[in-house]
Amino acid sequence: MSSQPLVMRIMALSINTAKRAGSIIRDVMQKGNLGIVEKGKDDLQTEADRSAQRCIIASLSQQFPAIKIIGEEGGSDLNVCKDWLVSEYDQEVIRLNCPEQFRDVTDDDFVVWVDPLDGTSEYTQGFLDHVTVLIGISIKNSAVGGIIHQPYYKNPNGELGRTIWGLKGLGTGGFEPTEAPADKFVITTTRSHSNAIVQAALDALAPTDVIKVGGAGYKVLQLLEGKAHAYVFASPGCKKWDTCAPEAVLEAQGGCLTDMLGEHYSYASDVEHPNKRGVLATIGKVSHSEIIAKLPATVLEAMCSK
Repeated sequence: MSSQPLVMRIMALSINTAKRAGSIIRDVMQKGNLGIVEKGKDDLQTEADRSAQRCIIASLSQQFPAIKIIGEEGGSDLNVCKDWLVSEYDQEVIRLNCPEQFRDVTDDDFVVWVDPLDGTSEYTQGFLDHVTVLIGISIKNSAVGGIIHQPYYKNPNGELGRTIWGLKGLGTGGFEPTEAPADKFVITTTRSHSNAIVQAALDALAPTDVIKVGGAGYKVLQLLEGKAHAYVFASPGCKKWDTCAPEAVLEAQGGCLTDMLGEHYSYASDVEHPNKRGVLATIGKVSHSEIIAKLPATVLEAMCSK
């Protein structure tokens, strides 16, 4: 399948790599020694984060050595055991037709953003359904492809793990898209990083319900599966590796993810990592611009000052 366009090969390998990273995350939890390190205030890292990232970056680097890859956990030791190296493409995705606009992109056009374990705090606290593995693919600074793997998603047959993917111009796979109820307005937001500005944004939007969960990946899944209409986080807490994959999957399904002012983030290799102007995501009949219009000046000014 080496004749397939580069983006399809990266997508297909990333799907299987995310699955392998998910099994590593489960293995670390099962062994019980999480190896927690505090990187900063409310910013934890575990052995699962470190090992999953090594698996992902080593596997992608082996197949695509010229592609720029940026991982949350910084530089990784790529000398990993053979069992962690993934070389098989996902056979469903590798056979799909590549969108015309991506057929001729080259190595230099790509940046891959990796969050090996989105929702680390939730992982350490036992909220395992919030945990995702995120691999985001940007082309010429824009998020276009994404993989969201849930290591602890329980399938009907009892097996653990579900992998959702999306590529702009092609669509999505791995789940059943569902529209949120038309008679409600449900917002999903942070479980553990709220502040006065975040709350002011929520109050102004007057949702019928608020779902507080961890991880950007899991929040976007609330939209994709019809549990929420919008994801609102008026704070600079997220980073590019948190949003690249979710943005691509959501927009491949017809949604929209931007900063709180309605501008898309750049995913170029040299951008600063924090998403300083927060995150706003919508899907379905919810109007992105109408939400922004309802935000109070205090929220908009706080975001503009970042």
